[in-house]
Amino acid sequence: MPGGWFTVLSNVVNVKTSGCFTGKRFGQDAREAESFVKAGEFVGKLYEALRGQYVNSGHEDNLKSLGKLCVRLAFCLYAEASGMFGNSGAFLRCLEKDSAEDCREALSELFQILNTPPEQRNPHQARQFFELPFISSGLFAEDNPKIPPLGGEVRRLLLQEMEGGFDWGVIPCTVLGSVFECTLNPQTRRQVGTHYTCTENIHKLIDPLFLDDLRAELAGIDGCVDEPEEKQKALREFQYKLSRLTFLDPACGSGQFLIEAYISVRRLENEVIVKLGRILKATDFVNNPIMVNLGQFYGIELDEFAAAVAKTSLWMAEMQMLAELKLIPGISNTFLSPKEQADIYKGNALRMDWAEVIRPEKLSYIIGNPPFVGYSVQSWEQKYDREAVYVDEQGQPYKNAGKIDYVACWYFKSAQFMQGTGIKAAFVSTNSITQGEQVANVWQPLYERFGLHINFAHRTFRWDLGSSLKAHVHCVIIGFACDREPEVKLLFTDNECRKVPVINPYLLEAPVQFIRTRRLPLCDVPLMKRGSQPTDDGNLILTAEEKDALIQAEPRAARFIRPFVMGKEFLERRLRYCLWLVNAIPEDIAELSLVRQRVEKVREFRLNSKKLATRRKAKTPHLFDEIYECTSTYVAVPTVSSGCRKYIPIDYLSPDIISGDAMRCMEGASLYHFGVLASIVHMAWTRVVTGRLKSDYCYSNTLVYNNFPWPNPEPAQEAEIIRTAQAILTARALYPQKKLAELYDDTLMPLELYRAHRENDIAVMAAYGFTSCLSEDILVAELMERHHKLEADSGGLD
Repeated sequence: MPGGWFTVLSNVVNVKTSGCFTGKRFGQDAREAESFVKAGEFVGKLYEALRGQYVNSGHEDNLKSLGKLCVRLAFCLYAEASGMFGNSGAFLRCLEKDSAEDCREALSELFQILNTPPEQRNPHQARQFFELPFISSGLFAEDNPKIPPLGGEVRRLLLQEMEGGFDWGVIPCTVLGSVFECTLNPQTRRQVGTHYTCTENIHKLIDPLFLDDLRAELAGIDGCVDEPEEKQKALREFQYKLSRLTFLDPACGSGQFLIEAYISVRRLENEVIVKLGRILKATDFVNNPIMVNLGQFYGIELDEFAAAVAKTSLWMAEMQMLAELKLIPGISNTFLSPKEQADIYKGNALRMDWAEVIRPEKLSYIIGNPPFVGYSVQSWEQKYDREAVYVDEQGQPYKNAGKIDYVACWYFKSAQFMQGTGIKAAFVSTNSITQGEQVANVWQPLYERFGLHINFAHRTFRWDLGSSLKAHVHCVIIGFACDREPEVKLLFTDNECRKVPVINPYLLEAPVQFIRTRRLPLCDVPLMKRGSQPTDDGNLILTAEEKDALIQAEPRAARFIRPFVMGKEFLERRLRYCLWLVNAIPEDIAELSLVRQRVEKVREFRLNSKKLATRRKAKTPHLFDEIYECTSTYVAVPTVSSGCRKYIPIDYLSPDIISGDAMRCMEGASLYHFGVLASIVHMAWTRVVTGRLKSDYCYSNTLVYNNFPWPNPEPAQEAEIIRTAQAILTARALYPQKKLAELYDDTLMPLELYRAHRENDIAVMAAYGFTSCLSEDILVAELMERHHKLEADSGGLD
């Protein structure tokens, strides 16, 4: 094999790309997370130290200046450590000034120089400034932050960090951009829902979207084309193709996805250059060998300074890639300087026309990690965005637009933009848009109006945020398009990738359909209703101690006190109590002064509500807001239950117990009904169809139960389910002191109960005609087919 520069570059390429495409990153992501935490911790200290230097540090303008100044100082730490500032020592000299005021003035001059092209700089400035690069990204733009006199603590922190602290020069651009983003305003960062993204998670998106195909294409050229001239032509055509790819991140933040996409494409181009070098046996490229440039990468960011941070991070990524080429003898340094700048636009992506950023016919891919904000916690501005985006052909908001997460707006805007083009897209999202009633609300308009289809998906995985807070978000990654649908799609679960013919919006290998809430069950089964809702500010609810004290003070109140249970008490097998005054007359309440005081507090609480319906209920403050009282034994299901459980614990309750609104109640349920609901079949359906609170199940009678397709068992099959259902209750009775939560902990479940559930599962699956070895995915796909047929047979009547 010929030696020389292309051999050196080949080694660089192999080192840099190893692991990016195999799923093994040799600890890189752990190192990146550690870098993020260490850098973030330092910037946090710097932030607090600087804050103490400002007069009226809580003022909004001062807080903005503080965030920008922290970002600039962190960038200077990186630039000095990485050699970007050359050997000038310019930043260090600024910090070593004799006084805080001199230091402030020196930094102000440094920032001004970094924002000035070399040809426009004052030739009489200090020598140490001659080597400084021009930072064209806007990071040091003229709207300079207010710089306070830098006291000793601030300079001590910075000098200590430069002399013996964390090595800022080795921080990857993606990590440094995230640190910058966090620094701007930690509170705002939490509000808009942005999160640090590790490189591994970025590759979960960009690899199946475009990178795997590109690498396969390059491998095909390498393996199938032998004749040198043909191979050279194929490689140059492939390189030209790379240079024509364009990318848009419409919620780019610090630019992490654009950075990693740029670096990945550039490293592919490096491989092409290596292969061309082997063919040409050249020691020098007469012309610039690089065709891929930052001008192919576009972003939209709401905050102006954050947009500058993204531009800076991308500029640093280009510097990093140029530095890799500098390792190669024979590459002329004439070409190794930034030639293009990424197009990062400041604006609200949901209210602007993306065609003003890039024409749809010129765009290849849409990527990113849009904000995670649930529909119940959105600000009024975000709600306005949502209802302005999710509109029908007449410009009216869709009926259920008020019940979708903020991230879904980017899917709608993307589908709208992509229609009639070959653009492909992929986003990281919270898993909530693939669960519960949001599935129909989010996806049905996209499928029916834009012809959208899912090409690949990562089912729910835990996203560990890169911070010391150890916060977790449960995410999915969805790749989609509106052009010709591929025959084979990729479905990722944990570490497994399956090739499947179809992926529906529940991220299942099953036909596309949308489960919407129903008032009545799809099958002939007892009604399930929500428990009674107090809306009382706690005044109608009593602890055991409060109940005893009330009865001691007013014995006649005992006849109005009933056991009361919500989800937590149900799972812990304990009770609270409530004032149940359904049959009380005004004279009864008037005679009970303590009861009357509680009722009066309920009235005041409801009158002060923002909801008209609640204020109206102030007319009957002695009654629960919503009442559902069972008159016979009933099956109770907790609304919220741990998503780690294989089975949601359900149980029979006596009619004297009032279930609260965090429970679902099924009066008239037989052991047969209990057995089916307690089975893995119903649980598999629940796991897919129900909504979630983080990872916990949020069981809904109108969505999960009313849509559940029940079996049509033979008499013998029904009898077997009744037997196994009773066996579950009998097994539980062996442990009367244990809480349901303990009995249904997968690691602690008693063997007798496990065996009883296993027998019940087999009996229920037999009633459906299923074999007991079916996977849950196949099982749910079968249930969805049955649901579709049952709904069609009923004419969609509810």
